[in-house]
Amino acid sequence: MDPVIEITNLRKTYGEKTAVADVSFAVERGEIFGILGPNGAGKTTTVEALAGLRQADGGSTVVLGVDTQRDPAAVRERLGIQLQSSRLPAKLKVAEAMHLYASFYAEPADTDELLELLGLTEKKDTAFADLSGGQQQRLSIALALVGNPQVAILDELTTGLDPQARRDTWALIERVRDSGVTIVLVTHFMDEAERLCDRLVVIDGGRVVAEGRPRELVAATDERAFRMRLPAGTDPAVVDRLSDLPEVSSVTEDDGEHEVRGNTRVLSAVILALASQDVVPDEIRTLSRTLEDLFVEVTGARPMETVS
Repeated sequence: MDPVIEITNLRKTYGEKTAVADVSFAVERGEIFGILGPNGAGKTTTVEALAGLRQADGGSTVVLGVDTQRDPAAVRERLGIQLQSSRLPAKLKVAEAMHLYASFYAEPADTDELLELLGLTEKKDTAFADLSGGQQQRLSIALALVGNPQVAILDELTTGLDPQARRDTWALIERVRDSGVTIVLVTHFMDEAERLCDRLVVIDGGRVVAEGRPRELVAATDERAFRMRLPAGTDPAVVDRLSDLPEVSSVTEDDGEHEVRGNTRVLSAVILALASQDVVPDEIRTLSRTLEDLFVEVTGARPMETVS
């Protein structure tokens, strides 16, 4: 099956600053495809070039067989976009915004059905400035979908939302995908990417540094980690010597516990080393690797703090 989206060797500079150095990936029909990366990594520039809103300096961006750098208008009615910086006039009412955006398309969606789907029917006469953050985000999604797009680009969709609003938005995105829309989701949030994305790329320094299914990316390592609580009065030298074990890569202390990382044999090696010193841990908990661990490894940056 041909990809719905193909980006090949995309490059964009602003004077001496390189925003996108070399980005390539493809998106299949019906996927929720994630684009992750730290601030300034080139995520938004990439999707703006993909949508034909920004002229690239090199490479190609193809959506539904159309080169969006050469002819963005040819795909505009089949592509819905919700950008991070999107804002509406404060006094514009929900229904007015929907009808205005619908007028841009030859065959728009039923605006009343969209408002019902997005839980905004009761807010149709409410001004944009009077909507909650979650309601504004839902309206942004509605406006991105009002043209009946085959592909939707959603940039930093849940930034600033409370936990319940984020979860409601996630459920909404899954329903949109189930309706047949291919979604490109730009996000800072690791839990959001793990929950929603079928596949993803991590971009850092304007380049793709990881790509694949979230579970496969998380599993693709030999590193193991666990936390242990040692008996009170344990000689600190015993812990210090653990770092010398070839199976151990790091030992850190936090809130009375020691976190140990290393290769696949790290747990057994540490237990044996402690037993040789007549030390038996009071508690041991193995740690599951997460997408955040991968993100830190490949970018060297901490992802945005999530709200839980």
